[in-house]
This record gives sequence, C-alpha cells and structure tokens, in this order.
Amino acid sequence: MKVYSTPTCPFCAMAKELLRKNGVQFQDINVILDKEGAKEMIAKSGQFGVPVVEIEGTIIVGFDKDKIESALKR
Repeated sequence: MKVYSTPTCPFCAMAKELLRKNGVQFQDINVILDKEGAKEMIAKSGQFGVPVVEIEGTIIVGFDKDKIESALKR
C-alpha cells in the first residue's frame, strides 16, 4: 500500500492516521522530494493533488474515509 503525500497536507496526515489506526503498513511517498513517485502518482490517478492512496490496486484520490475503509475490507 502506498500513500502519495506532502508533509504540509492535513488530508494526507488524516489518511495516514486512518491507515495506522487500522494497523496497515504503507509506503509514504513524499511527492515533493520524490519526483519519480510524483510521476507514478499522476500516471496511476490522473491527478496532481494529494493525498492519493493506493490499496491493492485501488486508487483513492483525496481523503475519503469510507472509500479507504471499504478498500481495506476487500
């Protein structure tokens, strides 16, 4: 699982906290520092905004608690 994020994004922090509360390990990709990661995020999501959460092939753009929790249950 991956979270594409920036250090100052409050919605990114919320998404990562939700994953932690669910006991999920994830790779945090800071798209400001990791240009390849940013390109990967754009290619997968078609979006420039963060957060983008990837859970087993499911791409969730933005902090959407219901979608994240639903993807975790699959």
